[in-house]
Amino acid sequence: MAGLYIHVPFCSQRCTYCDFYFVTTNKSHVGFVEALCREIEIQGHKYGHLEPIETIYFGGGTPSQLSLENLERIIQSVNGHFTTTSVLETTFEINPEDATLDYLRGLRGLNIDRLSIGIQSFFDQDLKFMNRVHDAKQAKQVIGDVRKAGFDNFSLDLIFGVPNQPEEYWSANLDIAQGFDTPHISTYNLTIEEATPLANLVKRGLVVPVDDDESMNRFSFTMDYLQAKGYEHYEISSFAKPGHRAVHNHKYWSHANYIGVGPSAHSFWWNGLPAERWSNIRNLRLYEAKLMQHEIPIDEKEFLSLDMLADEHIMLRLRTIEGLNLNELEERYGVDLFSERLQALADLEEGGFIHPIKNQIVRLTDLGKTVCNTVTATLLPADVS
Repeated sequence: MAGLYIHVPFCSQRCTYCDFYFVTTNKSHVGFVEALCREIEIQGHKYGHLEPIETIYFGGGTPSQLSLENLERIIQSVNGHFTTTSVLETTFEINPEDATLDYLRGLRGLNIDRLSIGIQSFFDQDLKFMNRVHDAKQAKQVIGDVRKAGFDNFSLDLIFGVPNQPEEYWSANLDIAQGFDTPHISTYNLTIEEATPLANLVKRGLVVPVDDDESMNRFSFTMDYLQAKGYEHYEISSFAKPGHRAVHNHKYWSHANYIGVGPSAHSFWWNGLPAERWSNIRNLRLYEAKLMQHEIPIDEKEFLSLDMLADEHIMLRLRTIEGLNLNELEERYGVDLFSERLQALADLEEGGFIHPIKNQIVRLTDLGKTVCNTVTATLLPADVS
C-alpha cells in the first residue's frame, strides 16, 4: 500500500540550518489550500485507484501554521480522492509554540494519531542559535499537553553537533526526552546546507562547525544511551520504544510507492520499469498558479533503471535494523553483491563495520553506523562506485 506526503510550506521564521522549502510572509492560506486540494484531486484520479493509502504525513515547513478548518478541508479532500479505509498512521509535524491544548485536541479530533514535535533542544542557548521560535519552557510543557490531548504516539526531534554546545547539554537533552517516556526519538547531526543562514555564518568565519570526530562521538553516545534505556535503534536517525516505529518512513526505506503533494514535495512510483520519481516546483505562487490552470506542478522528473534502484536499495537498507538482504537484492534487483563485493564485505567485517553475515543479511555494527555513507560507497557495484 502507498503513502501520502503533504508539504505545508509555511513558517513563522527561518531556522538557521533549514534548507526545506518554506515561506514566512503568507498571512492567508486560502490560495494554498485551494491549490493543494486541486492537486490531491488530480493525483487521486491518476493513482488513487492503483493502491490504497496506508500512511499520511503532514510535513513542512510547519503544518501547525494551518488552522483546524483548513486541515479538515485537506483531509476531506484526501478521503474523497484516495482510498483511506486502511490508513494505519497519520503523522503531523508540529512546533511547541503552536501546540495549544485546544489545537492538539482538534488534531486528535481529525483522526491525526501521531505527532512529530520539533523540539531540537531543551536549552535556550541552543534554540536561540538555531533561531527557533519556542523556548526551553515550551519545549518541556508541550509533551504534557500532547498526552492530555490523547496522543500516545509521538516523536521528538533533537539536533546534536550544535557549535559551542556543552557536552552535558546533549546528554541532558536525551535524558529529558526519555524521562518523559517518549515513544520515539529522532536525532539528527546538524549539517551545513548551502544557501542557509548557517552556511553564511560559517563562510564568514562567525561560526566554527563541530568537527567530524566530535559528531561521531555524540552519535556513539546517543546510540549507547538510548539503547540502554530500552529504545530500538531501527534506523540511523530513529529510536523507538517497542511498537512505535514510524510506519510512513518505512515506505521511503523499502521502495514502497508514495505520492507527495504541495510545493517541493517528492513522489516515487514503481509499477514496472522504469520507476518514476518527481518533485514539485519550489515556488508557492507558481505552484498555486499552475494548479488553478489544472496543470500538474512538476519541476523535475527522473526515470530509474533497475541498477539505479539497486544502488538506492543498498543505501536505504543499510540504514535500517533489518539490514541488507542479499537474496532480496539479487531476486528483486538482479545484483549478486556477495560475489561482486566479496572482498569488500570481508574487509568491512574484519574492520568491525558490519556484523558477521548470517542468513545473507548485512547489518551495520554501531561503529559502522557512524560511517554509514562510507560503508555504502564501499559496497556499491563496481561499475558505479
